[in-house]
Amino acid sequence: MSARFRVWAPEAGSVELEVGDARRPMAKEPTGWWAGDADAIEYAFSVNGGAPLPDPRSPWQPSGVDGRSRRVDHAAFRWTDAGWRPPPLAEAVFYELHVGTFTPAGTFEAAIDHLDHLARLGVTHVELMPVAEFAGARGWGYDGVDLFAPHHAYGGPEGLKRLVDACHARGLAVVIDVVFNHLGPSGNYLERFGPYFTDRYSTPWGKAINLDGAGSGEVRRFLFDASSSWLRDYHADGLRLDAVHAMHDASATHFLAELADVVRALGAQLGRPLAVIAESDANDPRLVFGRGASGHGLDAVWSDDFHHALHALLTGERQGYYATFGSIASLARAYENVYVRPQAAATAGLGGDRFLAYLQNHDQVGNRARGDRISESLNAARLRIGAALVLTSPFVPLLFQGEEWGTTRPFAYFGDHHEPTLAEAVRAGRRAEFASFGWDPASIPDPEAAETFERSKLDWAEPAREPHASILEWYRSLVRLRRSTPDLQPAPLASVRVRFDEVRQWLAVRRGDLEVVCNFAGEARAVPVAATSVVLASANPSLAASETVLPPESVAILRRRE
Repeated sequence: MSARFRVWAPEAGSVELEVGDARRPMAKEPTGWWAGDADAIEYAFSVNGGAPLPDPRSPWQPSGVDGRSRRVDHAAFRWTDAGWRPPPLAEAVFYELHVGTFTPAGTFEAAIDHLDHLARLGVTHVELMPVAEFAGARGWGYDGVDLFAPHHAYGGPEGLKRLVDACHARGLAVVIDVVFNHLGPSGNYLERFGPYFTDRYSTPWGKAINLDGAGSGEVRRFLFDASSSWLRDYHADGLRLDAVHAMHDASATHFLAELADVVRALGAQLGRPLAVIAESDANDPRLVFGRGASGHGLDAVWSDDFHHALHALLTGERQGYYATFGSIASLARAYENVYVRPQAAATAGLGGDRFLAYLQNHDQVGNRARGDRISESLNAARLRIGAALVLTSPFVPLLFQGEEWGTTRPFAYFGDHHEPTLAEAVRAGRRAEFASFGWDPASIPDPEAAETFERSKLDWAEPAREPHASILEWYRSLVRLRRSTPDLQPAPLASVRVRFDEVRQWLAVRRGDLEVVCNFAGEARAVPVAATSVVLASANPSLAASETVLPPESVAILRRRE
C-alpha cells in the first residue's frame, strides 16, 4: 500500500526518496517540507543527490544509525492497559534503570522478567535511561541521534511497547529519559537536512540545538513531536529531560515552558496525566514554578545538592564538587531549601513533590573513575542510613538499579563507537579527566571495551545472598512504610523541621508525628527526641522520657511524644 513520505529540508535544492535501488524525486512545499508517495517499508532520503540518509523522524532504525529507516504501524500493537492512570508524583517512588545492563540479555523483553521484583520492592515509576537510537550496540544513550526510534539492540518499537504494557499491568508507570540539548557525534545527519544546530551557543557534548534562531520553529516542533511520540505511541507516562541548563533559548516563550504546555495538552487529549521532569545544574526553581510566577511549569526537577550533601556526609569524600559539602548543616539545608550551593534561588512556596532525591543515580555512579557503587565505600550500617534519609525525605525518592540490595557491580561509563578516531578520543578524554584528579590512567576502565559494559550488568543472584538480602529487606520496609504513611509523603518545604548537632554527629528530621533520627558517629549518641515507639530502625534505640539513645551508625523512625 502506498504511503506518504515527508521530510523538512528548507535549504535543499532537491530531495529524493530512495526505495530499494530506485530514487524518486520529491516535491517541495512552500514550508520547506518535501513530499512523495511510495509503496515501501524501508526507505532513505537523498539531499542534493548525496548519499542516502535516514529519516530525521525515523520511527525505527533496524540496522543502526547509518541504515535505512523503517515505517512503523503504531496502531497494530495490541495494548492491554486501557484505563491506566499513573500514580501522582506526590505518591511516587522512582527506579532508574539502564536497559542494556539491567539484565544479562540487555533488552526490553528481558527487563519484563524482573518487573515483579520492582513491584515487590514497592516502586511506582520506572525511569528508563535514554532509549532513542544511538551508535553501536552498547552505550548510556545520551548520544542518541534518532529521537523517535527505540534502540535496535534493545528490541526496537515492539520491544519497548511490550515493556511499557507489562509495566502498566503491574501498576508501574514509565518515564523515558530524553536528550534535547545536543545529539551524538556518530550517525548525526540532521545538519544535512536543515538548521537543527546553532553556533551561537555551545554545550560540553556537541553542537547546541537551534531553539531560537532562523528555522527554530520547525526544530522546536521536531522536539515536541518526538516527545509526543514517546508519550502517545509508546504509552509512556512522562519524560525526564537531560541537562536542561544546556538548552539555550532567548525566545519570548522558553522551549521548556512550551514543551510543558504541549505535554499537558496531550495528557488532556489522552485522558491521563503526563509528567515532565528536568535535570539541571543551575539550581533554578523557576523550572517548576508556574507560568504565572514567571516559571516554566515543569512538574519536577532532580536535586543534585541533596545527593551531594548526603554522599559527602556518609562517605567523607571532599574532592571535586563534594568540596563544599560534607557537613550535617549542608544536609539540613538541603532538606529545608533543596539547594545548598550559594548561587541557588529561593524555593519558598514549593512542595517536596517538585524535587527528586537520591543516594545514587547513573551520573553519580557512572561518572566516577571506576563506576564504583557507594556500597564499596560504606558499610551496611551507613548504607541503611542513606536509604532511610532518601526514602523518608519530603521529596520524591529515586533509586538506581541494584541499589536496593547494595550491589557490588559497578556502573561504568561505556560506549561502542566504531570510528577508531572517535573511540580513541572518548578513551583518551576519560583517562585525562581522572588523571587530573590523581588517578592512574591505567586504572580507568576502557569505555570502549565490551568488558567494561559486561561488568556493569546487574548480578541477579546477589539479592538471594547476604548481605544483599538483608539490605533488600531494609529497602522494602522503607518503601512500604513511606507509601503507607501520610506523614512520609512529600510535604511543603516550609513544613520541614531539621535539628542537628555537628559535633555529636546526629540529625533529626521531623515528618508530621514522626521523627527520623540518625547517628552518624561511631559510638552511641543521646538525641533530644521524646518518642512513644519505634516505627522502624536499623538498630534498636533506647527510649527515655526526653531523649532517644541511638546505637553507633544507626537510624530510627520514631513516633513522637507530644
